[in-house]
Amino acid sequence: MMTARFSIPAAAAAALAALAALCAASTAQAHYPICECRMADGRTVVCTGGFSDGSKAPGVVLDVIAYDEQVLVKGKLGEDSTLSFARPAQDFYVLFDAGPGHTVEIEHTAIK
Repeated sequence: MMTARFSIPAAAAAALAALAALCAASTAQAHYPICECRMADGRTVVCTGGFSDGSKAPGVVLDVIAYDEQVLVKGKLGEDSTLSFARPAQDFYVLFDAGPGHTVEIEHTAIK
């Protein structure tokens, strides 16, 4: 019984390996940030952050910023990927910042 054997030239094998690595890298990067904020009670806002692939975001920056760019609350998400804060009296937005291309802004009017 004979078995068929073939070989791929080294340059073709290297090109295939590079293509496979590129595809794997783009798949690994194929997620986007998610952040939701809600009123826990009449005074407290709770924000939860994460990523579309289901991963959590502990330690990710979540700041509360007034429209004059003053940082009202400088925070980071806890181990449970949440941050609670007293709702500011002035207009504000929440900035979830997991790095370049991974930011979410939530206007105060969207927090119910």
